[in-house]
Amino acid sequence: MNVIEVEELATRLQAGQTIAGLDLGDKTIGVAVSDARLSFAHPRPVIMRKKFTQDATTLLALLVKENVGAIVIGLPVNMDGSHGPRAQKSRAFVRNMAALTALPFVFWDERLSTVAAERTLIEMDFSRARRGEKIDSAAASFILQGVLDRLRKLRNDD
Repeated sequence: MNVIEVEELATRLQAGQTIAGLDLGDKTIGVAVSDARLSFAHPRPVIMRKKFTQDATTLLALLVKENVGAIVIGLPVNMDGSHGPRAQKSRAFVRNMAALTALPFVFWDERLSTVAAERTLIEMDFSRARRGEKIDSAAASFILQGVLDRLRKLRNDD
């Protein structure tokens, strides 16, 4: 399995490649993609989950289209720091995806990302129905932005 730490991420990317952020849900996969400068996370339409093979095909096509060089997966850690069944599902998803792509994966603690995403959508005056459509990709954006901010800090510390 090609899982790396966030500190290794910058050395794995080629010039112009982007990073994808994923928020895995039972019914949807929230997706966000960085810009080529690795500064900002941009939400993409959610992928409605069907079967793993279909989900993987759709996701891999998007990753190629967006010139993605690495994938950040939100890891649902419990508030006490333990890993429950949802974290196990995320790890299983990565194991299955790693068999289909050579792209590296980074796990990122996603505690409260959905809460933050929902608050932002409420502040933007999205209706409850529109929030439901956008929440997973907004959460993926929060996850990815956390990684992009960490990469920026690592670059500035060097």
